[in-house]
Amino acid sequence: MKFIYALWGEGLESMLLAPSLHEALRTAGATRIQANVDDGDVAPAKLRITSFDEPVSAVVAVWVDHEPAEVSRLLTGVSERCAGWEVDERTPLVPPPTEQGERTPGLAQVAFLRIPADLDEAEWRHRWQDLHTTVAIETQSTFGYTQNRVLRPILGDERVDAIVEELFPIAAMTSLHAFYGSDGDDAELQRRLERMMTSVTSFGADRDLDSVPTSRYVFDL
Repeated sequence: MKFIYALWGEGLESMLLAPSLHEALRTAGATRIQANVDDGDVAPAKLRITSFDEPVSAVVAVWVDHEPAEVSRLLTGVSERCAGWEVDERTPLVPPPTEQGERTPGLAQVAFLRIPADLDEAEWRHRWQDLHTTVAIETQSTFGYTQNRVLRPILGDERVDAIVEELFPIAAMTSLHAFYGSDGDDAELQRRLERMMTSVTSFGADRDLDSVPTSRYVFDL
């Protein structure tokens, strides 16, 4: 099972990358963790959107085969505040492998989505996963794309319906051409922007969302 946590607080990078925490998570039953941290490497990123009452500082994914009560306790212990959800993972564009504990090249953008009031879950999911997926891949310079549908909250009461993980070239932090893969062509950039915005608007991802730029680290435990 995969669980994703949103963390708030200072100094999370050093704590989330610490071998002592990884050992404690392994003892708690975790087999793999992914730490996404809003750190100095992504400080220039322009795309920052917050619907939570405060911007998310880090996002941690944990794979464990049972209820993650001890995992939740450990992550709550290293953060000022923590919320978590069980998710169903779908990966339309598999990220390239990286060495254990090394920073994944580029920008890892994490988005928290919520179903708008005018859509039921089935239609929202159809528009998001069946229709939007191809648009997202064809209009952006992503080299890794994971969709996580929230099954249930496991910690906290923050409402989230899906969590999206996307990998972009590092230049995408400050360049729309790099973000959308338009190769400096303004007309192509506009075409891609319009197609993307039409698609995200169709399932409500143009509002009531959080978008967090991060550095991504993966550890097998």
